[in-house]
Amino acid sequence: LSIHGALGFGLRAAHPAAAVRRTMSGVAVRSTAADAPTDEKKKSATPIKNEQAYDKVKMEEIVSLCKRRGIIFPSSEIYNGFAGFFDYGPLGSELKKNVKDAFWTNFVQCREDVVGIDSSIVHNPMTWQSSGHLDGFSDPMVDCKETKLRYRADQLFCSPVVLEECGSTVGYVCVMEGNDADMKKSAKTQAKKLLREQDKKGQKIKGFEFKDLTQVDEETMAMVPSPGSGSPTLTMPRDFNLMFQTNVGAMQDASSVAYLRPETAQGIFINYKNVLGTSRMKLPFGIAQIGKAFRNEITPRNFIFRSREFEQMEIEYFIPPGDNDVWGPYHERWIADAKA
Repeated sequence: LSIHGALGFGLRAAHPAAAVRRTMSGVAVRSTAADAPTDEKKKSATPIKNEQAYDKVKMEEIVSLCKRRGIIFPSSEIYNGFAGFFDYGPLGSELKKNVKDAFWTNFVQCREDVVGIDSSIVHNPMTWQSSGHLDGFSDPMVDCKETKLRYRADQLFCSPVVLEECGSTVGYVCVMEGNDADMKKSAKTQAKKLLREQDKKGQKIKGFEFKDLTQVDEETMAMVPSPGSGSPTLTMPRDFNLMFQTNVGAMQDASSVAYLRPETAQGIFINYKNVLGTSRMKLPFGIAQIGKAFRNEITPRNFIFRSREFEQMEIEYFIPPGDNDVWGPYHERWIADAKA
């Protein structure tokens, strides 16, 4: 199987005597080209599905596979990488191009009521002021005063450690957001250490009651340990704007401040009048765009699912004012057709 064959561009025959066995994502295939194509051997070449493969796979395994197969590499890896940025390799770039081409063909070229644009990454700063991004496009953030690390407040969860016998609180634990099992495991480890430090080793504690740091007051925050230092050194949550700031022109002052777009939608909205006048479209119609977007994530994680540079494929569909009830069923049918 050639690179192009793997991505849907056709197959290249293997050597006639080759016997191939591949196992990926819990699917095993065995085939022998030299044997006669009997019914029994056809059945033996049928993929054997493993229903639990996706439940057991870990994110680290996916990241390792993508790097080994030339799909996705960490950006600037020879200089120790750069968190939240990724480079697409030979297979990854072809795969991404196929996805974009399929989107464009299906939603733009095959429809008479949708046209496409390609807007710039940097807009006039008034665009983001008018859309509310300068004031409201933010995440709650806390700082560790000792390690200088930053965390998203809604991704850190704390819980009091309460003794089962007397009901007194001996302290707090703080864990990163995750599945219930991992959060409880991390909390138990911290609770055991806390009980040892207070000479209460072996005493039973009540179940954990987690809540994120956006819901705690200053008194509680003074007892919540930082994941970085293990001591209560976290600041109170404050808003952190997610837009990347840059300067345009030779001077670097307030008048030259601009931002990399955090989404592609605003490029569609500010070009609505131009598209309407030049494409001779009439309501209802849609405008599609594929392009880069940038968000200065506080803690990028989960591989490419929470990165600082990514690509969006978007359609904004415009309908006459007051026709929401009329177009609701059409919208639902459109989504159903797209899924099919």
